[in-house]
Amino acid sequence: MADNDKEKEDTQQDEQDTGKLSVPGTKSPKPGSAKPSSARSSKSRTVSGQGSAKQRTGSGKASPVKSSSKVRKESKVEVKSPGGLSDDEDNEPKPPPPLPEGAKAIFLSTKTQELFECTADVNVTEENPKKLIPKEAILSDMIQRAAVSDFSPFKKTIQEYPGDEIVVVYDAEFAYGQNFYIALTEKAKEFILNPPKRKKSAGGRVTEGVGDEDEEEAEEEEEEEDVVHVYVPPVAKDWVSQGSEKEIDAENVIQSRSKIKMSVKRLRRDFGAPVQFSDRSVTDAKDGYVECVSFEDKTFDLRKIEIDTGVQAVPDLSEAGTQTEWKHPRNANTQYYPREFEEQQKEEIQKETQFKTFVTNVTPRFELALQQNEIMDVFYDDWMNLAGQDGSFGGKADSHLKEYQSFTDLQFSKDKTITCIDWHPTVKGIVAVSVAEKLSFDSRVDQSAKIVMKPSLLLIWSFTDPIHPQLLLEAPDDIYCFKFSPTDPNIVAGGCLNGQLVLWDISQYEERLKNPKAGAKKKNPGQAVFEDEAPETPIMRYCAVSGIENSHKSAITDLLWIPDHMELNRMGIPQENRTLQSVQIMTCATDNCILVWDTRPPKGTQHEEKGTMKNPMGVPTTFKYLDLNWKPHLKVQLHKSEPGGDHSPTKFSIQEKQGDRNVLSTLGDASTHKDPAASSGGGGGGFNFAKPGSGREKRTLSNVKTVMFAGGEDGEILYVDWMPQKDQDSNKLMTPKPEFYSTLHDGPVNTAQRSPFFKDIILFVGGWTFSIWKEGVNTGPILMSSASPKRLTCGQWSPSRPGVFYISLEDGSIDVWDVLDRTHEPSINQSVSSASITCIFPYQVTGKQHLLAVGDSTGTLHILEIPWSLRTPTNSELTGVTSYFDREVKRRSFVKARWDFREQEKRQLEADAKMKAGIAPNVTLSEEEVLMKMKQEYLQYVEEESAFLRHLGLKDDIDEPLPEV
Repeated sequence: MADNDKEKEDTQQDEQDTGKLSVPGTKSPKPGSAKPSSARSSKSRTVSGQGSAKQRTGSGKASPVKSSSKVRKESKVEVKSPGGLSDDEDNEPKPPPPLPEGAKAIFLSTKTQELFECTADVNVTEENPKKLIPKEAILSDMIQRAAVSDFSPFKKTIQEYPGDEIVVVYDAEFAYGQNFYIALTEKAKEFILNPPKRKKSAGGRVTEGVGDEDEEEAEEEEEEEDVVHVYVPPVAKDWVSQGSEKEIDAENVIQSRSKIKMSVKRLRRDFGAPVQFSDRSVTDAKDGYVECVSFEDKTFDLRKIEIDTGVQAVPDLSEAGTQTEWKHPRNANTQYYPREFEEQQKEEIQKETQFKTFVTNVTPRFELALQQNEIMDVFYDDWMNLAGQDGSFGGKADSHLKEYQSFTDLQFSKDKTITCIDWHPTVKGIVAVSVAEKLSFDSRVDQSAKIVMKPSLLLIWSFTDPIHPQLLLEAPDDIYCFKFSPTDPNIVAGGCLNGQLVLWDISQYEERLKNPKAGAKKKNPGQAVFEDEAPETPIMRYCAVSGIENSHKSAITDLLWIPDHMELNRMGIPQENRTLQSVQIMTCATDNCILVWDTRPPKGTQHEEKGTMKNPMGVPTTFKYLDLNWKPHLKVQLHKSEPGGDHSPTKFSIQEKQGDRNVLSTLGDASTHKDPAASSGGGGGGFNFAKPGSGREKRTLSNVKTVMFAGGEDGEILYVDWMPQKDQDSNKLMTPKPEFYSTLHDGPVNTAQRSPFFKDIILFVGGWTFSIWKEGVNTGPILMSSASPKRLTCGQWSPSRPGVFYISLEDGSIDVWDVLDRTHEPSINQSVSSASITCIFPYQVTGKQHLLAVGDSTGTLHILEIPWSLRTPTNSELTGVTSYFDREVKRRSFVKARWDFREQEKRQLEADAKMKAGIAPNVTLSEEEVLMKMKQEYLQYVEEESAFLRHLGLKDDIDEPLPEV
């Protein structure tokens, strides 16, 4: 500030010195006597500001007084005379210059200014009044606001404007009648953005675009005027400090620490003496090495000085090229023969001592290499398998299920519950779900008239269209379970709420499922597709349904296609299926029975050709012979071991699975099996309509177990044989009672699934717990979970990892269990939906992609992607899981043995106590005595029952006839 004030004082002193100067031969004009033309002459009397500045910096030389034109062309400091212009001329307002051609005044409202960011006195000011606006933004504003837009008066001109940006200028003084003016031509835009340079005329007026002739005249007039340059001597002034000397002192390097002095001494005789170097160990002498131990220096001082520097790095670019010589390709080969010794040379070499010594020396090494090759795989790549070992149990990286896709239909599945999920066996990316109304039994009865009017559908989705299902399968009632046929995916079987079994044939829509985009309507390239114009989803009616009188008496809860290599006859005996097609179905319901159905025409039925059948509704006639005439092939009644009713099965599982045909290898003659494609009839997708052959032509599969696991409605687990046996009391063929049953679960069993890696390991889920059983161990489960805070709804084994399975919960989360990681709690718990999860189904798309389908109670199907850690097994996982199950079986046997020992020990202690008290021990009754006692108890029960019925009036007293005399 001191320097600025000093400069202002110097400038005022220079002006005063200049005003006091007088030039000989000139007269200063009098006040008020100046004319308009004299303004130019008064302004010509100037003092060169540039020259005076140079003089003040120390030139010290005065330029002579001249009147030539060269001196006049230097930059001047104009000094106006007091009477240059009159007061009237100075105060007269100057009119604004006219607008350039193509520019128009325009009024922009506050809203428009905010839209285009040209708010007055904010975005544009008097100093910076110009604003470039894209033409597309102005056109879009005129389309949206129409006549309300401030640019609408110039709509046609703006549309024809050739440029991409239009300039608007802020007119703060409203010189042209509005607050802005706009350039509507490129010429006007260029004039506003780059205005022509202004020049001063001889009279001091500013002129724009002056011609060459006028410019020459102005120069001639200036030459005629006399310009005097006056020397002003510099004035010495005191230097005022602004703090710069402190910065200079701070940059200087000053030595603040004392220098270190060091003295090196050596004996005189050692100078120039010969020296010999040799190797020695540092441990041989104490002075072999000197250890510099770190310590804290209390006198250490370090000054930190901040430095602010910058570096600009520019990469070096290089361009290089090469030209290789092209050679004409040609085929070439060579043939060589190994060089062999002759027999005589071989004998001579073998007799040499050097050869024998060589063989003797290398033989142990050669044997060692052979042993190593037998012990380990020399071609095993440790580096490639290192990642598999690292990603072992407990890894947290990439261990969560990721949302892949979701499906829901606002018309058919919204506000309904998903009851079953199944993936298409052959076409990838196709998944089917069945939905049902969320109503209790009482609500369903009350709203039966309304429910009948709503269609019961099964939805088939494709990953290519998550909004519209590809196909809808209509059913007579809500579907609770369904399955695709494993040998003919075009055949679908489903179990209804009313107990009926339904069959669909979707072979006519096979191409639609394989190519979902082919079924969509073709649109013009420029035509927009709206939701109302979406492709219509076809609805297909069932082609066969069982009769009400021959069906289950309650809802079908589980369904299974019997594997294609076997079939059951009416006696439940497993026999070979020569067609290798799945033709039989097993179903279970809570009506205390499991039924076996055969889809082939019964004997004595004349099957008509497909073209001759009447089909007025367009329904496939594949199973026309079964429609409303379908009867079960075999019935398995689940009786309880003690009186009090029968078991109500909800899920079941047999040991044989689709694709495992090892039982056929024991038959020996494999040439009798026919190709299913060659033996197919006229059904959809190659389904065989051949009638069941005679039992004499089929061989019995003796290695197939006829016992199965089943889960009940009361949480019990059964192990029962489906083959009927002759009852000793009634002498009738009846299903034998279960070999064992155990009531472990505190709710209905909703899952009974065998492990894909172990045929004898089965997972049960029911109520708030799950259990893992091993077939052959009847004393109890080998793994039983503790009660969960939320009810468990479903469970599934992992298709790729032997020790991993998934459990869904009522709160919308999924537990991932790994028996090799931990068994007291899940390894991962992840929330998937806000609603209750009803069913899950994993699916292996490829080796690198596994998906998990999850259905909830709101009708939404979630597709989750299984991470790498949950789909890739470790090298020894199968062995580890096998060892774990074997250990648990041994533990179960040990626990059972301890229970028996403790029970026997307790009885012995009771017997000893009775003997000491003088009480006679319990007498063991014979079989005849036991039967007599039971008969007496039965007769007593019958008598009490009759008395009770007579007391209620349900049984009349019948006078017994008198005995004849």
